[in-house]
Amino acid sequence: MLNLICGSLFPDSGNVEFEGKDITKLPEFRRAKFLGRVFQDPKFGTCDGLTILENMSLADNKNKAYSLLPALNKRRYDYYRTLLEECELGLENRMNIPVGNLSGGQRQALALVIANITKIDMLILDEHTAALDPKTAEIIMELTDKVIREKHLTAMMVTHNLRHAVEYGDRLLMLNQGHVVMDRAGEEKARTSIDEVMETFNRIALETGA
Repeated sequence: MLNLICGSLFPDSGNVEFEGKDITKLPEFRRAKFLGRVFQDPKFGTCDGLTILENMSLADNKNKAYSLLPALNKRRYDYYRTLLEECELGLENRMNIPVGNLSGGQRQALALVIANITKIDMLILDEHTAALDPKTAEIIMELTDKVIREKHLTAMMVTHNLRHAVEYGDRLLMLNQGHVVMDRAGEEKARTSIDEVMETFNRIALETGA
């Protein structure tokens, strides 16, 4: 589903609409102008061989015309540091370090910053804490929540962490084979417990033999 939204895959039938516009045939790089995405694998979304500064500069120049001028803009250096300081992982002091030398959590935090460095309309989170250890996953989730609320973003997060599904966001949907089997929003979502979500999950697993 996320690949269809982002343009990594195209549907065999039907249309993909975003804010009332048909984007079915719009290529992935065009959709990147208004969609940001953080992948499950921390290695995606950043370039190993480039430094943190170079990665951020490339992302900052998204949607702009490229020329023979240097891509690094030193006037934006302090701005990049400010963004990285919010991660509270010490990245602001390692801006000239290749991204390939960072831990998974640090790379995922950087990927989150990069996805939002330019103005976007929607943030796609593709199980972005699944590959992280529990402590780092909590740090990334808190950072994610902070970014979304401060920037007033619409976000869609896929997760198998039931606690994250219950504690974060304004709406919770559970899918089974493409069909919505639970839809909670607003106050109803706020009253939903992990046990209730688990009960629905287990019931469907028994019915389908999954």
